[in-house]
This record gives sequence, structure tokens and C-alpha cells, in this order.
Amino acid sequence: MKLTLDQILELLPHRPPFLLVDEVTDGEPGVRCTALRALRDDDWWFAGHFPGNPVMPGVLIVEALAQTATLAAASAGAEAAAGGEVLPSAEAAPGGDKVGLFAGIDKVRFKRVCKPGDTLKLEAEIVAVHGPVGRAKVKATVDGQLACRGELMFAIVDAASVASGEAKL
Repeated sequence: MKLTLDQILELLPHRPPFLLVDEVTDGEPGVRCTALRALRDDDWWFAGHFPGNPVMPGVLIVEALAQTATLAAASAGAEAAAGGEVLPSAEAAPGGDKVGLFAGIDKVRFKRVCKPGDTLKLEAEIVAVHGPVGRAKVKATVDGQLACRGELMFAIVDAASVASGEAKL
């Protein structure tokens, strides 16, 4: 599975400047996804984190990994929809009646700083899904060096409950 930026925008509700995935280079819909994010001098967070010594904040590396995991799940829905089937992950795409939210961040460790000029290789594998809640193992590398690893949990919830502020995870 390979996805262009336009295809990513069809699957994720995120938009610049908070879209943290540039392209999908490999994957298996509903199972795993490998994506890339090129870090640029003009990325908005580098101006303040840290002036003169820019470093990508760890929370944004985790967010990029979460977007990659979402692409793994949402791509299963897109593939099924192409065959006439609709899965819950397809409903979580922009304009759908569902939204994917973080439900947990576990065992996350940071091993390397990420700076302008680096390209993050983002990998996510969905290891469990129970109803509307799932778990993914994730890792980010730069030039083969581990930058971050961990496990992320997500929940698919009604978009209306998010809009009203009443979403429960």
C-alpha cells in the first residue's frame, strides 16, 4: 500500500499545520503502515523548541505515530468501501460520523533527537482491536536509528459526541 498526500488527506481529518505525515510508503490495510515525515527548517514548532538548537518535541513524534496508526486502520475502511463494504474505520474519515481519538499512550521511550533535515520513518502495527478500541505498536526511526517506540491506544467515537464535548473513551 502506498498513499500520496492527497490520498492521506482523504483518510485523516488532520490538516496542516497539524498533519504530520507526508506520504505512506508501505503497509497492509487494517494491519500496518509505514509513513515518512521530512522535518523542515520552517516547521512551526522549531521556532520555539528550541531557538538556536531546534528539536522536534516528543509529543509531536508520538502524534505523527498516531496519525500513521490511524492510516493503517482507516486504509482498511477505504479498501472495503472500494469493494462496496463500509467498516467503522471508513466512517472515521473526514466528514464521517465517527472520529478516532487517543485512548492511551503506553511504554513510550525516546532514544534520539529529531532535527530539521531529518526524515522520520514512522511505523505502526495494529495488534489488537476490541469493539471501538484498538492498540498499535509504533516506532519512529531516522537513518535506521531508533528515535521513539511505544504502544498507542485509540477509540472510534461518534463525531457528534466530540463536537458536543461529551465523548467518552
